[in-house]
Amino acid sequence: MALSQSRSASDTAVGNMNKADLILNSSRSDVETAALEEDQAPLIKSLIRKVDWRLLPLLGFLSALSLIDRSNLGLARAAGMDHDLLGVVHWLSFLVVSWGLVQLSMGFVPSWGYLGLTRALLGAFEAGFFPAMVYIITTWYTRHEVQKRLAAFYVIGVFVGGFSAIFAYVLTLLDGRHGIPGWAWIFIIEGAITIAFGFIAWFFLPNFPDQNTFLTQEETNIILQRVEKDRGDSVPDELSMQKLSSHLLDWKLWAIGMVSGSVLHFRKFTPNLQDSCICVLHCPRMRSERPSAIWSLCSAWVSDKYRQRAAVIAIQATVTLVGLFLTGYAHNGGWRYAGVFLVNAGSSSCIPGILAYSSNNVVSQTKRAISTAITVMFGGLGGIIASLVFRQVDFPRYRPGIYATIASQFLMLILLAITTLYYRRKNKGIQEGTVTKPLEGQVGFLYTL
Repeated sequence: MALSQSRSASDTAVGNMNKADLILNSSRSDVETAALEEDQAPLIKSLIRKVDWRLLPLLGFLSALSLIDRSNLGLARAAGMDHDLLGVVHWLSFLVVSWGLVQLSMGFVPSWGYLGLTRALLGAFEAGFFPAMVYIITTWYTRHEVQKRLAAFYVIGVFVGGFSAIFAYVLTLLDGRHGIPGWAWIFIIEGAITIAFGFIAWFFLPNFPDQNTFLTQEETNIILQRVEKDRGDSVPDELSMQKLSSHLLDWKLWAIGMVSGSVLHFRKFTPNLQDSCICVLHCPRMRSERPSAIWSLCSAWVSDKYRQRAAVIAIQATVTLVGLFLTGYAHNGGWRYAGVFLVNAGSSSCIPGILAYSSNNVVSQTKRAISTAITVMFGGLGGIIASLVFRQVDFPRYRPGIYATIASQFLMLILLAITTLYYRRKNKGIQEGTVTKPLEGQVGFLYTL
């Protein structure tokens, strides 16, 4: 099974640069590398911004479209990485167009039975979308640039998705036009918009760096050399059954996946908890996406700058815990309301950090694909658990949901401690020369803590 689509040298911007060239060019001495990077700093900065604008706005908007109507199918998401027939970008675009067609057709279903069927199809097509987006981003940047980008596209998606209720209300004003009810117009128009953006993504989004067509050969070589120098997997490798088995047997992928599942997607139930506080305060509901977005971007900047993943995630989990205790146990409605904002900020900001933590500590694009699928899969399972523990019958305190989320945060902290201690010990062994086998099979590679 090939993970990437091979192209002839004449069809790709990489030209004659092959894997051996990249290794040779990325293996200069530290003095040479520092001097070269200093000379190229303005060019590199401009080039990274060019990649940012090509990737992040469109991926963020596509994320918003999926957040408007996403199904938590958990395990099905792992299948989303099977895109060898189309290439990752065309696979992602296919998924977007497919769920757009299904969503549009939901406006014409004759019964609830058909609506249930289309809803299941919608979830099936959306299942592989988020891992594919994350995967594309992580292949373009060095390890300590990636969390800001993941946070940016995630925040764009959440922010734009926050206007979905307003947009849906506007669409209901079309009630009766051409004999179509207002609720059906929501599905039809949102489905048509999704289809349009799927076709835009097909032609506009770049594939893997070595297969892109929007950069010059020189620019492409710089991107590939930076990635090769950072982690040694700038060029996609092929996924074999042996590699698949090896990747799936790596306990670290599952541990970080469980960290992802521990987030529990609290954000979905923020409106319910806000309503429970409003009953006490008699105040209007305020949206929590904006402060959460600012917190997420700031924490991503700190995490990338200081090259710390687990510590920042642990801080987010602590913020979430403080918010949970305030929401669940404070008697004052104002403190409970503040707790809701803290929980939403902490839990939402964890997601880009966990995705970066997962992708930073693997080498090879096949392992990154499997790692991303496992991480997102567990995140979906967390959403399913959240829907079971936050029950309307527990209004206004939602104590079972609060208990479950508190337990999940402590589980997250324990798992982070285990993986961090393991990574620290392995790094120390490499640095002191007591470990001779290179980490992740890549000479010079060190785990990100």
